[in-house]
Amino acid sequence: MPSDQPSTSATASTTPRDPAGLLLFPGAGADRDHRTLIALEQALAPLPVRRVDFPGRAAGRKAPDRAPVAIAHARAEADRFAADLGVAPDRVLLGGRSFGGRMASMAVAEGQPAAGLVLLSYPLHPPGKPDRLRVEHLPDVHVPVLAVSGERDPFGTPAELSAHLATIGGPVATVFVPGNHAPKDDALVAEAVARWLLPG
Repeated sequence: MPSDQPSTSATASTTPRDPAGLLLFPGAGADRDHRTLIALEQALAPLPVRRVDFPGRAAGRKAPDRAPVAIAHARAEADRFAADLGVAPDRVLLGGRSFGGRMASMAVAEGQPAAGLVLLSYPLHPPGKPDRLRVEHLPDVHVPVLAVSGERDPFGTPAELSAHLATIGGPVATVFVPGNHAPKDDALVAEAVARWLLPG
C-alpha cells in the first residue's frame, strides 16, 4: 500500500565513487527548467549540477528528438561537462527525468563513461502497454544506478521496475515515492538522490 514515506533498496554498495558532477536531461515534454531538476540541483549543492535541453527543445520544437540524436547529444554534453570540470568523463554522473534518463542510460550502454546514472521516473513502457518494454540496453549498463519513481507511475509499477532494472549490469538502488509519473514532492526525490550520493 502506498505511504507518505519512500521505500528504498539503496545500500552503500550501490553508490558511485567520488562523482565530480551530475548532468541532467529533461523528459520529452519538458525543458531543463523542470521543477524536479531544479530541486535536485539545489539539494545537491555544492556538487556541480548541469541541466541541459535536448537539441529539439532548444530549437523550440515540441516533439522529442529521435533516440540517435538524443544519445549523441547526451554523450557530447557529458564530455563537455567533464572537460569544464577538469575531470575524466567517468567522474560525471548522468541522468534525468523519463525520456532524459532513458537517453542517458542508452548513452552509457553504448559506451559513454560515467560515474553512475540517476533515473527519475524511468519510462519502462508506455502507459497501458506493459508489453512494449524499453529494456533491451539495460544489461549493457555497468555503472551504479539509482532509480526514483512514483508508486503509481503508469510507465512502470514498482514491481515491474524492480524486476526489469535487475537486468542492469551494475549495482542498482530503487526508491519509490508517493505519486505518479511526476511525483509532487520534489524534496523526497531530491533527498533520495542525496542519500544515494552521500550514504551515511
